[in-house]
Amino acid sequence: MTPLTMSRLKANALLLLAALIWGSAFVGQALGMAGVGPLTFTGVRFVLGALVVAPLAWREFQALAAAGQRPGRAHAQWIALLGGLLCTGVVMQQVGLITTTVTNAGFLTALYVPLVPLLAWVFQRQLPHWSIWPAAAGCLAGTWLLTGASLATLTPGDLWVLASALPWAVHVLLVGQVANRLRGAYLLACGQFAVCAVIALVLGIAIEPISAEGLRSAAGAIAYTGILSVGVGFTLQVVGQRHAHPADAAIILSSETVFAALFGAWFMGDRLGASGLAGCALILGCILLVQMLPMLKPSAR
Repeated sequence: MTPLTMSRLKANALLLLAALIWGSAFVGQALGMAGVGPLTFTGVRFVLGALVVAPLAWREFQALAAAGQRPGRAHAQWIALLGGLLCTGVVMQQVGLITTTVTNAGFLTALYVPLVPLLAWVFQRQLPHWSIWPAAAGCLAGTWLLTGASLATLTPGDLWVLASALPWAVHVLLVGQVANRLRGAYLLACGQFAVCAVIALVLGIAIEPISAEGLRSAAGAIAYTGILSVGVGFTLQVVGQRHAHPADAAIILSSETVFAALFGAWFMGDRLGASGLAGCALILGCILLVQMLPMLKPSAR
């Protein structure tokens, strides 16, 4: 069972580890589509992710049932919603990676960062700590420096990844709240993975060519992104966000852009010049800002 309480430091550490895993997975996501389409790739890797978490989810379900807190229809609807948002964001990102670089994908995905506190403010009347706003702006400026992107050079893949920022933002905003309502982080993680897998596989079988040879060629990337990125990374996100403010979590998770750029440079030949290194430093500085200032002078939210 997920502990009822967790310190801010531990929750943030889990989110940072998730960001590291996701950043490394961009390489696998880019390489894995050599033999399969984006829907098939997404569906199969989320099946693996669901299987990784399934034992923990079953144990959690039994404990909730024994305590008279068995999940009901309303919980199932929230799980389905999060699974749909997750599938939408992942597939858009996956389609984008066909024609954009790993580094650009990391940057454009991070545009969900300023959307999270904006959505929380508009729809949930949650006023974040003032440091969120300059930190979010700093993260965007840092990722801009990191990639050297410009509007004139945006590809169709860039636009797909850009559009994925909205479902990612809504997912980040809701996932911790739903996990607390459900009282089960692992159950939510497994459920949303299963929903995402079903949606992607049904659509993939309907519209994408699938062959045994293609699946074999993508097997390594599917295994890495399914077991580590989905099974471990997304589960760490759910557990960590039970104990973190959505806007704070968005800032920490945005560090995946730094890790994506580093792994892209290492495995894909993406280059990091002086501007890119300055962007990395700015993003990390903003992450420290949003963590340290609320500790020094807490404010009501």
